[in-house]
Amino acid sequence: MADKKNTTKPFMLRVDAATMSAIEAWAADEFRSTNGQLQWIITEALRRAKRLPVPKG
Repeated sequence: MADKKNTTKPFMLRVDAATMSAIEAWAADEFRSTNGQLQWIITEALRRAKRLPVPKG
């Protein structure tokens, strides 16, 4: 059985061209993929809002 805590769930995201260009440039500056940068941005926003799930155990 797959380990659920390490799985990702794909989804579609619509972003305007200017925003996407900014994300791609930011990702390149930080040596990340665009997808990796988006994951980091979302995780950081959740952490700052104290909305990240607390790991069990």
